Amino acid sequence: MTNQTVSHKPKGETPLLIDYFSARQEEMLAVIGELVSQETPSHDKPRLDAFAELLAARMRAAGAQVTIIPGGERGNHVRAVVATPQTDPNAQPALVLCHYDTVWAVGSLATHPFRVEEGKAYGPGIFDMQSSLVLAEYALRAVRDLRLELPRPVTVLMTSDEEIGSYSSRALIEEEARRSAYVLVMESPLPGGVLKTSRKGVGGWELNITGRAAHAGIEPEKGVSAIQELAHQVLKLHSLTDMEKGTTVNVGVVEGGTVSNVVAPHARALIDVRAWTQTEADRITGAIEGLQPVTPGATLEVHGGWNRPPLEAKVTRDLFHRAQAIGHKLGLDLQEGSTGGGSDGNITGALGVPTLDGLGVPGAGAHADHEHIEVDQIAGRAALLVALLLEL
Repeated sequence: MTNQTVSHKPKGETPLLIDYFSARQEEMLAVIGELVSQETPSHDKPRLDAFAELLAARMRAAGAQVTIIPGGERGNHVRAVVATPQTDPNAQPALVLCHYDTVWAVGSLATHPFRVEEGKAYGPGIFDMQSSLVLAEYALRAVRDLRLELPRPVTVLMTSDEEIGSYSSRALIEEEARRSAYVLVMESPLPGGVLKTSRKGVGGWELNITGRAAHAGIEPEKGVSAIQELAHQVLKLHSLTDMEKGTTVNVGVVEGGTVSNVVAPHARALIDVRAWTQTEADRITGAIEGLQPVTPGATLEVHGGWNRPPLEAKVTRDLFHRAQAIGHKLGLDLQEGSTGGGSDGNITGALGVPTLDGLGVPGAGAHADHEHIEVDQIAGRAALLVALLLEL
């Protein structure tokens, strides 16, 4: 069961959308299976580029004007734009944001094949977020087939490196978002199909400590232990955590020294940081970048920053309430929630552009062995996407 239960009869023209996608749900599931079976790990540029060509061809067939944008060392990105005869050419576009890379290595299909069991469709990346690519494609097909009129142009942006930080695509995402009226992020929803109106910001730093080597038995007083200094710094870093505010600082990797009878000349730590608000993010940034050595003779070098700023409710809440009202017409009871993980929605929200995340097909198990979607939710989620594009 999900929180998207149909609690009333759909109103207005929305039955048209529900009928359209219900009639095509099995067809859409077959396409989802085709995409899942391609395997698109984030670091495999040849596979990513071939998949981008496949997406481009499918989006062209759905009636979009398509551009393949070079991704440099990463996979290429795909931009698809559609408008209808009555679309206001001066209106800010709607941005539908997707990614097509996955965390699954080539060969994962051998142990995790695409399959449908007891109403659930399984496969690598199916929940995060290959099924959403099909929602976006069939939304454009519905606009064309049903001769619907879009109030504004629609841009569907499909990127290749979200799972590894969006370093190649970030500038492109920001460019498209700045000129858009709002952003719909097709990431997987929370359990029960719950939409995401806030996400923690995600930061990462590396701390390198330089000490001085010396023989640990003969003249330890001549050494400066980088590991001793690291111990001080780990305690300082963890003290920055504020559970009440949801801010966490985690030193997840440490290493240092050479052999046991040498005072450690170097040490290193990798730091993960999460925060709900930009105010907290700024506090942590200042504290980490202001770290000072405790051990005489030790030196510190810190580098890193926020890969994804917080997605705060102040840029999502109004859009969510409008979407909730639109979903009601479709018979969907949409709810909102929060998550500690980041997405490209963090990037667009930080620009102040109204952003709504978690619009993918309900399911569970992102990045896990049991990753799946709920087949009977495909049609409803596709209808919701089209309805949002028509009414927002």
